[in-house]
Amino acid sequence: MGFCKRVVYKPVAEVDVSSSSDEVYISANVKAPRMAGLLVKLFVWLLELRILKPLLLYMLKRENQVHKFVSFVELEDPPLYVPLHPYEEHREPETKYLESGLSPSEQVQQATECIEFSENIGENEKISFRHWTILDYSRAYLSRQITPNMVADKFIASVHQSNDPALQMSFFISCDDQEILRQANEATLRYERGEPLSALDGVPFAVKDEIDCMPYPTTGGTKWLHKVRPCTDDADCVKRLKLCGAIIVGKTNMHELGAGTSGINPHYGAPRNPYDTNKITGGSSSGSAAVVSAGLCPAALGVDGGGSVRIPASLCGVVGLKPTFSRVSHSGVLPLNWTVGMVGVLAGTVEDAMIVYSAISGQILSHQHVEQRHPEVHLPLLNSPNCMPKIKLARYDKWFNDCSSDIKLSCSNALDQLQKIYGWETVDINVPEIESMRLAHYITIGSECNASLSRYLEKLDMDEVGWDARAALSLYGAFDSKEYLNAQRIRNRQLQIHQKIFDQADVIVTPTTGVTAYTIQDDAQKTGELDYINGASLVRYMIAGNFLGLPAVTVPVGYDRDGLPIGLQIIGKPWSEASLIYIAYAVQGLCAGEYKKPEVYYDLLSGLKKGETTQQN
Repeated sequence: MGFCKRVVYKPVAEVDVSSSSDEVYISANVKAPRMAGLLVKLFVWLLELRILKPLLLYMLKRENQVHKFVSFVELEDPPLYVPLHPYEEHREPETKYLESGLSPSEQVQQATECIEFSENIGENEKISFRHWTILDYSRAYLSRQITPNMVADKFIASVHQSNDPALQMSFFISCDDQEILRQANEATLRYERGEPLSALDGVPFAVKDEIDCMPYPTTGGTKWLHKVRPCTDDADCVKRLKLCGAIIVGKTNMHELGAGTSGINPHYGAPRNPYDTNKITGGSSSGSAAVVSAGLCPAALGVDGGGSVRIPASLCGVVGLKPTFSRVSHSGVLPLNWTVGMVGVLAGTVEDAMIVYSAISGQILSHQHVEQRHPEVHLPLLNSPNCMPKIKLARYDKWFNDCSSDIKLSCSNALDQLQKIYGWETVDINVPEIESMRLAHYITIGSECNASLSRYLEKLDMDEVGWDARAALSLYGAFDSKEYLNAQRIRNRQLQIHQKIFDQADVIVTPTTGVTAYTIQDDAQKTGELDYINGASLVRYMIAGNFLGLPAVTVPVGYDRDGLPIGLQIIGKPWSEASLIYIAYAVQGLCAGEYKKPEVYYDLLSGLKKGETTQQN
């Protein structure tokens, strides 16, 4: 403690969030070299030596300012352990409220009625590329010209092609052809009888391998976790999708244990970015983002504990939606991070994200197993013009601009267009103590992961764990009770600070990531990599969504000079998913004319007609 200057946090009531605040913006000052291959093995070996481990971990925490901003600080705030937001009546004009007691299929029907349909959208000369949507699949099946069986055949052929040595896209950890065909056959029969379950019936849908989904094991991206924690039932969110008739096509690849942001997995391969196969997808929901980007599924499920839905969505050029904490049931999801993780949606369009969100949302039990009242799910009427009033967008310039020049330009242009076309107002603000929040979140997610896995790790042969994951687990176990408690006090502070911001504006807008997808290095493919500098840039704008349980969405707004996607993030008040979806839809409308087709893309609907072979892509 004597080596570290003690930080004294002022009372929250005195914290100023206005643009004239004297609060200083502190960017992440990561002091750790990139390590992979032999270097990461040596580092892990040193970390796991009992004599050296305490000293090394102490130095890492000190050099990366954990001691300065969390460990040895003075805080008067009480800890907040779980970001459960109280019920608030949050009515917005021109929205559809989903009555309690509706089935998932009925909720999907309500969502589809909120979406504007144009017969000529696919031929609109202003749109150079767009993903096939859930409603495209549904209408194709209802026309009887295409069947779920035909799409399943083409999907299977496309996945096999993606696994070719020339591509090695590594989209999936588990994918069973016969299981896909079984589901497709059942969906085809329902359409033949004129009895589809919903617009999702027969639509291919992927699930991150952190979510239980029968008949597949849940590996969490490891080679061992499914052996000690067998999958015996579907997660609640998967049950709801199956009740809608969705074809679950497999479990997508992910960063091992969700313990990284690159998505590189040494056991199942590095999922590759469809816009450039030499680049990362981002993690940890890497495969889910990639399959949507590549056209194999219009939507997929991910889990977002530290940007793990929004980061890969942005890097792969798709939409990523993380709802309010506890809006979607976490039952059946690997309990790697109880208070920061949330099931989220990755989709090719905002409309599809809304449909899936409506399917998986509903009243659930809180963590204390006591009935907690949530606001009803409500959806924006995307088929109605001017369905929202004037919106105030909060922007913290120093934070917003802490990114690459290409990202800054694309995101700023999108905001300028929103102001010009819709007359929305940008409010200049300050977000104090951002670096403290990042470090407190890291302590929280690391401590929860360590606590969840500790009973398994004691008996585990560590040779089964990837080298980068081993390093992460050592770091996760380094935090003590005082640091954890201080992290939760910082959580309480930040929630109050963000409430002040939301008193001035409707949403906070940021770039989604500080950098675009970077290159997959050869030395990382067998060991994984530790790249905390790029990692800090990827999570720069993520933390409030997870640590404070706030809803957030990312939508594509452009590309960097190398053609790699850029996303804009909107962070909202608790339970404000309808506003976020509407704003994201408005952004999509302004930017969709410039969307580009990925380098690797599988068109599952074009060219299919009854009686024709579907084995060629």
